[in-house]
Order: sequence, then structure tokens, then C-alpha cells
Amino acid sequence: MGSVKEAHPLDPMADEPAEGRVYAIHRRAHLADCAPSGRMRLDALARWMQDAAYADMEDAGLERVAVWVLRRHRVKVLHFPSFGDSCEVRTFCSGIGRMWAERRTTVTLASSTSKPLVESVALWVHLDPERRLPSLVTETERAVYAAAAGGRKVLARLRHPRPEGRTIDSQWRWRFRRTDADIADHVNNAAYWEPLEDELLGAEHELTQIDAELEFRTPAQPGPARILSAGQRRWIAATDGDELYASFALESITTAPRSG
Repeated sequence: MGSVKEAHPLDPMADEPAEGRVYAIHRRAHLADCAPSGRMRLDALARWMQDAAYADMEDAGLERVAVWVLRRHRVKVLHFPSFGDSCEVRTFCSGIGRMWAERRTTVTLASSTSKPLVESVALWVHLDPERRLPSLVTETERAVYAAAAGGRKVLARLRHPRPEGRTIDSQWRWRFRRTDADIADHVNNAAYWEPLEDELLGAEHELTQIDAELEFRTPAQPGPARILSAGQRRWIAATDGDELYASFALESITTAPRSG
């Protein structure tokens, strides 16, 4: 696949705050997390970040205040964690809106003080836990996270284009498994990275770095789907009609010849 560059750069990521809440969990790259080369897969990294987000809210006593659903998730891998690596996953609130908030997450080797291996930013929409409709971020939540956010405001509108009007380079079938569904009764956020991983694992060269943003539109259910490709854009769509589940913007991809 070589190196590619998206024409419209993604937004810069906020730095870790000097004050305010920063929460960390520790994870190790195990057998089920890694590709044949030994590098961690993107869907496994997404699960780590999802775990860190929930662990942070649980530690703060806020896990029952709201239901958070993911609108957008950017993952920038500078160096993939490898099988057996012990890592620290650090997360903090980097911005707050009326009914949504932004969360930054970094992955570093637990034994190292060097720069992060992985940088990530995610936009989560705040839902009322009973009605499951967008609701205002509560004062209790703001009291916990506002200091780290530092007054930074974020917006939740969709920004990826639809495929209409674009020349589709290729398309192929995909199937979300029943085991991809979680307790929310739809395909889990991390599983949306699997079609991209499947494409990258089938490429001639090994993935070494990537900067990609995934935007969610409509919750997918287990079953068949289509993947549409146009340049550095990907869409996960229904097999018929024009319903879109999610889309990717591939800011950059770097590969190297496979060893052996």
C-alpha cells in the first residue's frame, strides 16, 4: 500500500494537561491482540482505549451517570506495541461540549519514559441512561473533568463526506459476527477497525505506522455489510440501500517489506 497522505489534515491533538485528572491502566499485548508479525492490531488497541475510558469513569464514580456512545475516534500509531509488551494506557478529558466530550489517550511502554507509541483522540456523545437520548453533561461530571479540559470546547457534528459523487475504487463484502456485538446490543466500537485491519493484513507490505480516523453514523448489527474504497476514504455500508454505519479517513500509512 506504500505511504499515503490525506489532502485534508486531521485536527491536532491536545497535550496532556499540567493539572487535572489523568487516569492510567496497564495492559499487556497478548496472543489474541497481535497480527502474525507480532504487532498489535488496531482493533485490539481500540479495546484498550475503550477499557481505559470506562475504568476512568468507574474510578471517578460516574459510570451510572450517563451512557457514552462513540462518535469519532482517531488513532495515530508511531510504533506498534508488540507481543509481550507491557504498556501504560493514559487517558484524560481534553474538551467538553454541551452534550459530548473529547477524550485523549496515549499508549507507552510501561518500562519507558520515552514518547508514546500510540496517540488517540475520541469524541463521545453523552446519553441519558434511561431514555438513551443525548443529554447535557452534568455539573458533577464537569467538576471531575473540567480542569483537565482546560476550557477547551469541542463540537460533535459529522464531518466525513458520504461516498455519493465519488469514484469508488473498489468494494467488497464484510460480515460482522454475532461475537462482535456487546452489551449495548450492537457491534462494538473496536470491531469497526477489523475491516481496515483485514485489508492491511492482506497487503504486500507490513504496516509500521498509521494515522486514521473512524467516524460512526448508525450502529451496525451482526450480519453482512459492504466496504467501499475511494482513495484514502473507506465506508462501511449496508448491503443494500444508502445506509452508512461508519467511515474512515486515512491521514497517513507507512509500510515496510515483510520480514522472512
